[in-house]
Amino acid sequence: MISIKMIAKTEKKDGLIHVRFRLVDGRRADISHKTDILATPDEIDKFDQYGDLKPKVRLYNVELEDKITREKRLMIDAYKDLLEEGLDLTAGNLDQKILERVNPVQAERVQDNTLLTLFKKYADESLRDGVFGQNRYNHIMVVYGKLSRYLKIRGQSSITAREFDADQLWDFRGFIIDEYIYAKKYPRLYTDFSKKNFPTAPLSINTAASQMKMLQAFFNSLDPEQLNRSPFEALRKDRKDLVMRTMYDDPVSLTIEEVRKIMDFEAPNWLKGTKDAILVLCAIGARISDFKEMSMDNIGVTEDGIPFVHYLPNKTKRNQGNNKETETPLIRFAFDIIKKNNFKFKEAKYASGTNGLNAKLKQLLKICGIDRKVPVYNEQTGKNEYVPIYTLGCSKLGRKTNEDLFKKAQVNLYASGLHKEGSSAISRYTIITTWDRFILLSAGFEQDLYRVDKNLNVLPWKE
Repeated sequence: MISIKMIAKTEKKDGLIHVRFRLVDGRRADISHKTDILATPDEIDKFDQYGDLKPKVRLYNVELEDKITREKRLMIDAYKDLLEEGLDLTAGNLDQKILERVNPVQAERVQDNTLLTLFKKYADESLRDGVFGQNRYNHIMVVYGKLSRYLKIRGQSSITAREFDADQLWDFRGFIIDEYIYAKKYPRLYTDFSKKNFPTAPLSINTAASQMKMLQAFFNSLDPEQLNRSPFEALRKDRKDLVMRTMYDDPVSLTIEEVRKIMDFEAPNWLKGTKDAILVLCAIGARISDFKEMSMDNIGVTEDGIPFVHYLPNKTKRNQGNNKETETPLIRFAFDIIKKNNFKFKEAKYASGTNGLNAKLKQLLKICGIDRKVPVYNEQTGKNEYVPIYTLGCSKLGRKTNEDLFKKAQVNLYASGLHKEGSSAISRYTIITTWDRFILLSAGFEQDLYRVDKNLNVLPWKE
C-alpha cells in the first residue's frame, strides 16, 4: 500500500524550510522527495506525519495545506508513472516525473542539456555531415539505447555530460556486458525488442570495447563549455585498460581444399543459393552489406578484358576522402555463378536469423564435411576451445578466405622463384592493379585465366 509521510528533520526554530516527504510502498519502494514548498517550522508542526491537519487545529496556513495536498497527489501519480514505465524507483526518477507533470516545458528544457540529448545530437549531426556512414550510425544508436536504458534504471535520465563520472562509466561497462540480467528485471524497457535482439547472454569483451570506444569518441567531441574532462581520462589505468581491451581469435578462413569441397558439392535445392553466395563472397571478398546491394551494374571490364566488380564500400565511403571505388576482378567460377544468377542472391539479403545466410552456411559446411577444428577463446574460462569450423560459418568467412588465399598466392609466386628478389614484377605488386589481383586470385583459387568482351562473352586467354 502506498503511503506518503512528511519528514520533519530540522534544528531550525524559525525561518523558512523546505517541506520534505517520503513515499513508501511496502518493501517495493522507499523514496524521499524535497519539494519547493517553503514554510516555517511552526506552520509545518500543525500537520501530522501524513500531511493532514492535527486534531483541534483551527488556525493554520490554508495555502500550505493546499500545496501539501497537491504535492502528495503529484507524488502518487508520478510514482504510478514509474511503475507503468518500469523505471527504477529512485528519487531522481520521481522528481523527473513530477517535473514533467507540473512544468512540461521546463522538463523538456532540462532534457535539452542532458547527456542523452547531446549524444543523440552528436550521432545525427555526424551522419548528416558525412563524418560516418549509416552503418556506423546504426551501431552508435545501439550504444545510445543502452545508455538510455542504463540511466533510466539508475534514475539518472537527466544527468549532464559533466555529471557522468569515471565510476559511472565503469558501471556502464558492466551494464553493457551483463544487460541480459537487467532485461529480465526490467522487461518493460525492452518491449520494442524483437526476439533475436532481446539480450539473453553476456556481451563479448570485444563488442563491449567497441561500444565503449564509440562513447569515448562522443565525449571527445564535446567542447569545454559542455565538458571539461572526459570521464575516460579520469579512469584508473587498470580500468581503462580493461574498458578498451580487445582479444581476437586467430583469423579463420577456408583452405583451397575446403573451397573446392563446396564447389564440388551437389547441394540440395534449399542450399543452392547459399552455396553460390558463399563462393562469390570468397572470390570477391566483399562485406555482406555491400554484396547484398550489388547487381549487374556493378560489373565492369578492363581494357585487357578482365571482368571486375566495382563499388563504394558502405563502411568507409563517408570518410575515405575521395570517390574511388573498390575494384575486385572476377575469377572464373565467380563470373560463371554471377552470370547464372544475374547477380541476384536472395540469400544475401538477410544474413542473420534462423533462416538467414549465416545459419544456412553453417549447415552447408557441416554437410560438406568441413569440420576442421579451430581455436575460439572462451572469455569465461580464459582458455581456447577447439570447435568445428562449420560452427563459425558466417558471411565474414568469405572475406577472410579471399584475403588469405590472395596473400598465399603472392607468397607462392615469390617463393617458387618465378620472380627474383628486386625484380620489376615484384616491385609492381606493391601497387596492385586489377590485372595483378586477377592473376594472383586465379592462382590462389586454382582457376584458369580467361577474358571477356564488353558484352561479358567469354574469350580465350592470351598472354
